[in-house]
Amino acid sequence: MKVIPLKFGAMFKQAFSQPDIFNRFVEDVLDISFHADTIHTEYEYPEPIGFVRSTYDLFATDKDKRIIVEIQHIKEDDFFDRFLYYHLISLVEQVGGYDEYRFNQTVYTIVVLTSTPRDGSVNFSCAISDMNPIDEYGKSVDLYPHRLVFLCPRQANENTPEKIRQWLNFIEDSLDGEMEEAHYPNPIWQAIMALIKKRDIDPAVLAEIKDEAAWEKAKKRFAAEGKEEGIRAGKIELAKNLLDVLDTETIALKSGLSIETVQALKKDND
Repeated sequence: MKVIPLKFGAMFKQAFSQPDIFNRFVEDVLDISFHADTIHTEYEYPEPIGFVRSTYDLFATDKDKRIIVEIQHIKEDDFFDRFLYYHLISLVEQVGGYDEYRFNQTVYTIVVLTSTPRDGSVNFSCAISDMNPIDEYGKSVDLYPHRLVFLCPRQANENTPEKIRQWLNFIEDSLDGEMEEAHYPNPIWQAIMALIKKRDIDPAVLAEIKDEAAWEKAKKRFAAEGKEEGIRAGKIELAKNLLDVLDTETIALKSGLSIETVQALKKDND
């Protein structure tokens, strides 16, 4: 089956905003009981909290839980800080005033990263951060049930918890745009595949996906260009430090710059 990969936010949100799919995903990943009738996409709190107005890909609540799911394809420099901020804002938003420091809902934030960063900063399939303090005996003090969860489908392995691994394998399988229906007999997988089937996608959603794909390519290009500029700046700095002690040819050899570039640097230094 030809499908739209679940690396695209528009596609992920369309599929996982279905209550039965969202609730099952949350229960399997977090190992909790959860039921919401309405799943919000691009959700914002009525009033801004802090200095940045946060928008959540998927947002749902029941009586005592607040669930946030974020999907991202390329890991950016502020990846971990940004999602920690999202998580904390959803706690802070609940505080009614200076005389009532209570969180009426437990906050769970799930972040799905569908690429494997080259910098090696994500070498796990599932990493969970809770906020419970650890005492001097090495025991966790069960005070705060809130959790921030990072998932990387491409890193799924035999140590990944079974229920989570099934979801990660499913998401990863979609990333090349093709899936074998017979591998997923479970009704929940069938429901998702029906939603991401390429030939059945709404044209407006396809247009949004094309825009998203173009932006992801642009970000990769900008990152590569920035890296190249940094390397060149380092070469120039090295050459400048050698101008007074070595000849032009040797500086060019050691720095990797052209002789013409070194000559121009010497001219500017005179």
